[in-house]
Amino acid sequence: MLTMMPHLAVTPDDIPALAIVCGEPNRVNRLAVLLEQPKLIAENREYRIMRGTFAGQPVVICSTGIGAPSALIALEELRQCGVEKIIRVGSAGALQPNINLGELVVVEAAVRDDGGSKAYVDAAYPASADPSLQLALAKACQQIEQSYHCGIVRSHDSFYTDQEDQLCEFWHQKGVLAADMETAALLTVGRLRGLKMGAILNNVVLYQADVQEGVSQYVDADTLLMNAEKQAGRAALIALTATH
Repeated sequence: MLTMMPHLAVTPDDIPALAIVCGEPNRVNRLAVLLEQPKLIAENREYRIMRGTFAGQPVVICSTGIGAPSALIALEELRQCGVEKIIRVGSAGALQPNINLGELVVVEAAVRDDGGSKAYVDAAYPASADPSLQLALAKACQQIEQSYHCGIVRSHDSFYTDQEDQLCEFWHQKGVLAADMETAALLTVGRLRGLKMGAILNNVVLYQADVQEGVSQYVDADTLLMNAEKQAGRAALIALTATH
């Protein structure tokens, strides 16, 4: 009898080798329009999973909620179901002034300022993307004519510490491109588990601006960011299927 995953509420028969993960459950619905014959196969807690095909290959899109702990639960249970490659399609806030709203960041590596990955391995272990997926994501962005940057991001556990301004300035000075909450943990644990991992992030906050201020600078910001999210999903699907 096939084992039902306790959090994702799926069995190995439900899950193919290729997966996209994203934080927000509704983002699963928005990205699923890129698939042929998308179908909701499970929904439990913060996890919503849809399956379809892209370029003739089966793919699942799974939400993970906010932060490393829930993202790592999704990764572990997807792996137990037979997933081999995962690309995170997420959002981030820019740490450099040249990254505009709606531009994408193809992640090379991530600063591990999260707690989830440190439960697995010491912080000295790197959080790095699979080179073949990183290259495929960059090529896909060029193919679909989407503006993007390649480099290092920082993943953290809270927006509300008392040192946020100082932390952002420190990592800005180190050349880190953007900040999110899940990428470092996924890259680290995915590597430990033998998965090929990548990440592509949509910039939703300008450097040195809060979310409301950053977005309000653009009259059509909502449309801009939604289009960029779809482009990130399209690039991820192209990269996954092209390398499989």
